[in-house]
Amino acid sequence: MTDEATAFVPGHVTGFFSVHRADDPTEAGSRGAGLTLTDGVEVTVRRADETAVYLDDTSIEMEPVERVLSALGVSARVTATTDLPVGSGFGVSGAMALGTALTANAVFDANLSENELVTLAHGAEVQSGTGLGDVVAQARGGLPIRLEPGAPPTGTLDGIPARTRVEYLAFGELSTETVIGGDTDALSQAGTEALSRVVAEPTLAQFMYAARRFAREAGLLTERVRDTVVDVSDAGGEASMAMLGQTVFAVGTGLSDAGYDPAVCETHHAGASLVARPQEHEG
Repeated sequence: MTDEATAFVPGHVTGFFSVHRADDPTEAGSRGAGLTLTDGVEVTVRRADETAVYLDDTSIEMEPVERVLSALGVSARVTATTDLPVGSGFGVSGAMALGTALTANAVFDANLSENELVTLAHGAEVQSGTGLGDVVAQARGGLPIRLEPGAPPTGTLDGIPARTRVEYLAFGELSTETVIGGDTDALSQAGTEALSRVVAEPTLAQFMYAARRFAREAGLLTERVRDTVVDVSDAGGEASMAMLGQTVFAVGTGLSDAGYDPAVCETHHAGASLVARPQEHEG
């Protein structure tokens, strides 16, 4: 038993996706592919009489986190820190839900397995309308391909066997709930075609091509994002739009070569996990 625990959850950028609804939120979700990032979210859970959630020292309402704690029947103080822009397509809400599940499981001796915790966090995010596929991708790490929607054991994943430097620029927020809550037929058709391309050729180059084409065909590109992607292409690089946010991400040095000053990280090749504290290694 411990009074607190901390987890690290990688950020996640979705390149393309299709929406798949179901009555059971653990079976709903998305197909698609993306990149998990070494820039992520650190989540700490402490025992408390009442639940309170903080992000970068600011008190916030975070429905997926509250749903996770409610499902476990516990109250806690949840504190999260991140360098990632919030609401810009990096999966921060999913990271907080998954990080809360992992840490609360340790603090409150819930004795749930990894798959059960992923299912709990995924269902909480789907019910909250804040995401469809970030949690399962963040649990896996790497460059995940979401072949079937939903949490384990319904959802199935594969991955692109690659590593890369990632650069990104965030220009503003885009409401995930607004996009996935509306008519997604055209978006899902474009996402299905993109997934077919990447499954047939699971390479980083094919992923970037499929992501750019999806962003255009799904009608999600803003003018500023489009212009930046074109600038990177003109400089010989590969870039696309993060789903869902007004964010451009590039592999290698694409944004830098185009004259921008981006944030820089790498793909993260381990999924979300508890952070070992020094005393755990003593004795």
